[in-house]
Amino acid sequence: MKKNDWKDRLNVVYSTNPDFRYQTDEEEASATIDKGRQNLRVAIDRKNRGGKVVTLVTGFVGTDDDLKALARLLKGKCGVGGSVKDGEIVIQGDFKARIVELLLKEGYARTKGSGG
Repeated sequence: MKKNDWKDRLNVVYSTNPDFRYQTDEEEASATIDKGRQNLRVAIDRKNRGGKVVTLVTGFVGTDDDLKALARLLKGKCGVGGSVKDGEIVIQGDFKARIVELLLKEGYARTKGSGG
């Protein structure tokens, strides 16, 4: 059965080319690279958070599921809440040193604590 979803092809009305393929804006899921090759940055952030301090983990390259699994691990080990937004992990509170230590212990060898 053909996939005939009009939302995926909004700007194309009709084509006479029998081999025409509609181009969609779907992003391909990038494969998660090896833990030892991940360049993760850990920083403290206070901006636009109502005075609350959060720890940000950025630079993860991989699927959303793997990013969420890493966030779940960090939140569990620190005993705090957090979330995953726009490809970065947000952990509530100032846990920079603890998170760098946990990431290094998990095998993320290129982890660096930056700024803050």
